[in-house]
Amino acid sequence: MTHDDFPAIFRDFNPLEDKMLRVIDSEGDLVNKEVMPSLDKEIIKDAYKQMLYERVADEMAISYQRQGRMFTYTPNLGQEAIHIAAGMNIGKEDWLVPAFREMGTLLAKGVTMEEMFLFYMGNEFGGGFKNAPRVLPIAISIGTQLQHASGIGYSVKCREKEEVVFTFIGDGGTSEGDFSEALNFAGVWQVPVVFTIQNNQYAISVPVSAQTNSINLAVKSVAFGMPGIKVDGNDFFAMYLAYQAAAEHARSGKGPLLIEAFTYRLGAHTTSDDPTKYRKKEEEVEWSLSDPLIRLKRYMEKNGLWDIDETKLIEEYKKEVDMQFLSAEKNKTYPLEDVFKYMYSDMPDELRRQKAEYEQFLNWKESRQ
Repeated sequence: MTHDDFPAIFRDFNPLEDKMLRVIDSEGDLVNKEVMPSLDKEIIKDAYKQMLYERVADEMAISYQRQGRMFTYTPNLGQEAIHIAAGMNIGKEDWLVPAFREMGTLLAKGVTMEEMFLFYMGNEFGGGFKNAPRVLPIAISIGTQLQHASGIGYSVKCREKEEVVFTFIGDGGTSEGDFSEALNFAGVWQVPVVFTIQNNQYAISVPVSAQTNSINLAVKSVAFGMPGIKVDGNDFFAMYLAYQAAAEHARSGKGPLLIEAFTYRLGAHTTSDDPTKYRKKEEEVEWSLSDPLIRLKRYMEKNGLWDIDETKLIEEYKKEVDMQFLSAEKNKTYPLEDVFKYMYSDMPDELRRQKAEYEQFLNWKESRQ
């Protein structure tokens, strides 16, 4: 495949030149009218509502974790435009191979908040996604999901189906061997996989500048012979355009693509992390000015599209999320014994201690209800 065979938008924003695709700026003003995707008013409004739902659900999940009602959680704050743009371009027959910070995309594919809450409660049934076909479980081990994505893509190609595999990884994950292996196989096999690097600037405490000496992360596509593009990850329209072009390219049998979504993790890496130890408040404030929800709302207001009662909508979302959390919290389908008894033929003392401690935790939770 030559550069001329790449999607037009990928040719125009060549990562070798460190160009970044952007459609609207932080004030919501059009800065690249020529590439503005053709989306009607209702689709744009729906995109904002989905982003807002993810924001509300994410904030509530952090609150539940802080109350001791579920375990370590990975916040999504600031990355909603990526997730919803991807979700709006994933078809029913397409595949989603997630990492662990793609809440909005999982929701778009049919995963419920109840299932995600179960997952973060340590309930194995939280990874089943009963009503979300072709979604793999959340992958906590960094990079392992990408090889699965390439393998599924190979299967799609062998079966001659018009299906696309969407998969995600963070900036830190690009330093894993799995990343290079998966992209190499995908490039050699020319399989329909859309790889997304969510470059949120930090892999826990390690800045992206310490991950690579490359000019950007999208440029890593060049070595594997596939189209690559760097996109403003806080710009919903830019992300939508990139995914639209990538899905069409992959679905037509032209092989894989790599998207670097240039964004910022506004919250902590997980609820076990303290970002104040490795980044400055001034940096967080600067990036908050580019909040994806604020940008899209400003665009809608300036173009006469804003007629959403946001306060009312937030209250509705809070009730819905709380209802799903309570349902997950009351779920008793996962026997306590299953967590411990299959690890050793004879349970060691340390595991017995952990089991007793967990039983105390469950009793405490029960007493609160």
